[in-house]
Amino acid sequence: MAPRLSIVNTQADLAAKTFVLDNGAYTIKAGYSSPDPKPTDCSIIQNTIAHSARDRATYIGSQLENCNDFGELAYRRPVQKGFVVNWEAQKAIWEHSFFDHSAKLKVDPKDTNLILTEAPNCMEALQNNTDEMVFEYFQFATYHRCLAASLNAYNDISSIYTNQSPTPPAPPVAPIQSLLVVDTSYSHTTVIPLLSSAPLQSAIRRLSPGGKLLTNFLKEQASIRHFNVIEETHLLNDAKEASVYISHDFRKDMDLTWAGGARDDAATRRYDETTTLDFVLPDYETVKKGYVRPHAPAVARSKIALREDILPLSNERFRTPELIFNPTDTGIPEAGLPEAIVQSLSALPEGLRPAMCSNIIVVGGNTLISGLVQRLSEEVRTLLPREYPVRVSRAPDPIVSTWLGGARLGADREALRDKVVTRKEYEEMGVGYLQKRFSGRA
Repeated sequence: MAPRLSIVNTQADLAAKTFVLDNGAYTIKAGYSSPDPKPTDCSIIQNTIAHSARDRATYIGSQLENCNDFGELAYRRPVQKGFVVNWEAQKAIWEHSFFDHSAKLKVDPKDTNLILTEAPNCMEALQNNTDEMVFEYFQFATYHRCLAASLNAYNDISSIYTNQSPTPPAPPVAPIQSLLVVDTSYSHTTVIPLLSSAPLQSAIRRLSPGGKLLTNFLKEQASIRHFNVIEETHLLNDAKEASVYISHDFRKDMDLTWAGGARDDAATRRYDETTTLDFVLPDYETVKKGYVRPHAPAVARSKIALREDILPLSNERFRTPELIFNPTDTGIPEAGLPEAIVQSLSALPEGLRPAMCSNIIVVGGNTLISGLVQRLSEEVRTLLPREYPVRVSRAPDPIVSTWLGGARLGADREALRDKVVTRKEYEEMGVGYLQKRFSGRA
């Protein structure tokens, strides 16, 4: 009887506005729900507190937009490995971004429903901490906590394959029946099969490679081959985003970028300089942001080069994202992403597998790496039986795709009523009840 009574109370207490908060480790994607949300409706905020060793300034969240010198910034991120582990830092970022009098995206929690995302396999103690912060500290009216990937089921997936957009204003769409979401972002890469938006927990697979690992790998390789950039996280992240790509023939490309040994005859070397780019480092005076340009050794040796610092990037450009497909290259004893997808499918009932194969959606910042979706589709195709239809597509807006799905769910008030918990219910039944509701056991 308790769940039925709680639903009635929820219907009476649902607030007028719904705030969707995709709390990622690298950035927060936040905004109010609407029946026809646009990517521009979503605010993207750095989920970090950064301290500059040069000017002793501290930047909280969106204040990083005002930073003019990203050299030697020390980052304090409240989210580690996908989970909120430092609520003091997370609270400071949320307060500055949403509750401060000068916040651009103003939120009145007592008159707002909250949809908040989390990573798979989050520990119960961390979930309880989150629930307590939402209701006891911020005091939101109602609250729904869910896996980030599950919100993608509320997007119009069919339009991705037909290249047709729904005619706005579109009514709230029911979640797609079968969907396999590959989320490759900052902390990790996850494979999550969804059945009517509900995650099939036993088939979820998680891999270590994410944007953070790729940036750290590039920092190490550049420091070994050129000069020390270990402390320049922001700089090398820019270099990664501007230059890396997925190789479709890794061994061939490695051969073409091998300059040969000291005893090799120059005529026999097959070094291909077209792979190499120069990343021009900013001086934060005349150049505020690093940029890439074609490799020009003659320019690098000229007097012009005396006024600029150049970081040549050769096979690092494709060796870095190769870790998504071959984590063992850097000593991580895990399968690559195509194999992880097959492992996830193998954990499902056989009758679900064809539908999941035909609806594989890739989201997250790493999907912007050139060539990733094409190679993933090709390798998954070779690993699955021929009779299985394989369809892999990138979400049109992979960074905010999860938020867009949450915004559509928030606009469907009937669906939202069945999912949220009110503050009154929390006060009466405690965090144990939230565990049951959000896991589908109540």
